[in-house]
Amino acid sequence: MYIDGVFSGGGIKGFALVGAYAGIEEKGFRFKRVAGTSAGAIVAALIAAQYTSEEIYQLIDELNLEKFLDARYSFIPFSVTKWILLYWRLGLYKGDALEKWIEEKLLAKGIRTFSDLPYQSLRVVASDLTNGRLIVLPDDLVHYQIDPGSFPIAKAIRMSCSLPYFFEPVKLQTDKNTNLIVDGGVLSNFPMWLFDTDNVVQVRPVLGVKLSHNMNERPTNKIRNAIQMFEALFETMKDSHDARYISKKHVKNIIFIPTEGVLLTEFQLTKNKKQALFDFGSKCAKEFFSQWRY
Repeated sequence: MYIDGVFSGGGIKGFALVGAYAGIEEKGFRFKRVAGTSAGAIVAALIAAQYTSEEIYQLIDELNLEKFLDARYSFIPFSVTKWILLYWRLGLYKGDALEKWIEEKLLAKGIRTFSDLPYQSLRVVASDLTNGRLIVLPDDLVHYQIDPGSFPIAKAIRMSCSLPYFFEPVKLQTDKNTNLIVDGGVLSNFPMWLFDTDNVVQVRPVLGVKLSHNMNERPTNKIRNAIQMFEALFETMKDSHDARYISKKHVKNIIFIPTEGVLLTEFQLTKNKKQALFDFGSKCAKEFFSQWRY
């Protein structure tokens, strides 16, 4: 049976999304259209390219995640240059290695641009800081005088994954401006609204996979210092738009995966922790399907 799927952002915790995908495959469901933000955009793109959950897990399990930490070369120690990079480049790492990896994996399936996929089978979310708006790729590229079909998918995924201050923003050029694009999670970390709207008749079920607690079960933030306040601020900013959208009607179609204890940027993740995240995602999916009615 075909369904549509939406995958949330969550950085390195995305291993759990792959586990959930394995549980979805096990139930015999296949995706017709997929969407995602950040880590969810990576998983969505690989699914759109016809990778199985086992293949995706193998790809990222064999990968040295620290390869993505591609700081700009300098004779000065990184502990010093990181402040310069933050000030002038707006990010500690370039993000080129991540984009190149995605490009290689998509090319292995014969896919480079959005025109290589069925129309609207893949959509990802990013944030345009220059114009202060959320953008859906490839749809909104027309606003930048860019042909959506000719745009590289790997570039779009990198845009959606450009975590502020961690990866450098992507610069999208137009005749008049240089537009700075960052992580879609800044404005919509779980874009289920792309496929599940009240004014559009659903052709098939829409299933969401979200790396968090159910909103009604989410623990309160403990704020005792400035760092905890910043974390709470980012989490609130990241989730508030989507939390307002998700109603009781939508909750029943969402696999929630509460992945506390793993940082978004924990690139030194051990093999055991990767496996644990995958297994937990799979477990959450199986528990969800034990009571899901579509």
